Amino acid sequence: MTLLKMFGDFQKDTPEERNIRFGVREHAMGAVCNGIAVHSPGLIPYCSTFFVFTDYMRAPIRLSALSESGVIFVMTHDSIGLGEDGPTHQPVEQLFSLRAMPGILMLRPADGTETSAAYRIAVINRKRPSILALSRQKLPQLEGTSVEGVAKGGYVISDNSSGNKPDLILISTGSELEIAEKAAGQLRKEGKSVRVVSLVCWELFEEQPEEYKESVLPSEVTSRISIEAGVTLGWEKYIGQKGKAIGIDRFGSSAPAGRIYKELGLTVENLIATAKSL
Repeated sequence: MTLLKMFGDFQKDTPEERNIRFGVREHAMGAVCNGIAVHSPGLIPYCSTFFVFTDYMRAPIRLSALSESGVIFVMTHDSIGLGEDGPTHQPVEQLFSLRAMPGILMLRPADGTETSAAYRIAVINRKRPSILALSRQKLPQLEGTSVEGVAKGGYVISDNSSGNKPDLILISTGSELEIAEKAAGQLRKEGKSVRVVSLVCWELFEEQPEEYKESVLPSEVTSRISIEAGVTLGWEKYIGQKGKAIGIDRFGSSAPAGRIYKELGLTVENLIATAKSL
């Protein structure tokens, strides 16, 4: 879904065109984009494939960060939500492994607003490459998401508490933010004050002033749950010792997205049950 439809293919006889047919060559694709960025800094190259195939292009991604080339990596099918292709194509550890890489922005937006905001950030950051992890499954537009919030990496999308003291904080990214918001709605009906936080880009959030981070994740509130369709490693930084992480610390399975989400506990029901266990 990244073809520039108003342009043709860049070829020997058509150098004015802008689409490059890389073929199934993820490593070379990333390397070519690095070359374009370094050779012609006025150009902003982007490339796209399934998120799991960042494994094939890890070296070019790393070199993009080292060389400050600012390539935009558009990665789709970012979780078990891709469904029947199964565990060979379902990324689980890739999110954390790329968050661990220095000099890169790992963004996982939850809806149209967050996606446009993430792309804006990627275009603006000419010295830092960006990875956009996008879902295969359709996602609703969520009330409360914002371009300004995404620019800070993490922000509150809904909250019925007062005095920056919610009973519970639910933290999520991407396609699971919808689950967190639905669970929060039900818990609020039962009298709980619940804050929902979108932590779309850990790197940008860590660059914010301490005062801002405290306003989003107040240290006094220890009842926290993260929910993300990936490994839970790393979430302890945000949920603390008393919090709980809902994720996938195993490989996926071949099944429709809805069924596998249910089987692995990435549901509103499990999130509510976990919240009540704190």
